[in-house]
Amino acid sequence: MPFFDYLTDEAGVTDIARAEPEKFVHLGAFTQAVLRGPSPLSEAERELIAAYVSGVNDCQYCHGVHSATAANFGVDPTLFENLLADLDSATVDDRLRALLAYARKLTQTPSRMTDADAQSVFDAGCTPDELRDTVTICALFNFYNRLIEGHGIKGYADLFTRNGARLAKEGYGNAAKGALNRGKSAGITRTRDPSP
Repeated sequence: MPFFDYLTDEAGVTDIARAEPEKFVHLGAFTQAVLRGPSPLSEAERELIAAYVSGVNDCQYCHGVHSATAANFGVDPTLFENLLADLDSATVDDRLRALLAYARKLTQTPSRMTDADAQSVFDAGCTPDELRDTVTICALFNFYNRLIEGHGIKGYADLFTRNGARLAKEGYGNAAKGALNRGKSAGITRTRDPSP
């Protein structure tokens, strides 16, 4: 159950954003650019990285939704459990394995990143643009994971499936704008502690 009374068991990021639309107004457009804009990484690969980072963080909601979104782009749904269990033996190519290993270390121990970490990605055949996009996805989903977990949102399998299908079809920018507008018109407000 979410920690805030304006959120339901169906809640996600857009529901959090409705409470403070002025803070979140550009987040959907940024996410759309990162996950659907021009990139040397396919949409499936970007969603897979988002799901993987969320799995490393044990963020049930984001891992579930973005695994489902990636599956809608053709990623084998059984791959995600294998990646988290043992990245080295999972059935992905060396290039993607190197990007995921980099994202895992950046998620778990960000201050310990070294030149050697980047070089191992380049040695696997990745371009600087692929690494830069992976870093951005990793940073964005570390933000999203903490936003979701901090609000007590967990979700469930049917919700992940529905939201994954919607995000694969519609993307992020328009859905976020619509949700924010609905929040404004519904007069959603935050619950605040009145004490100083």
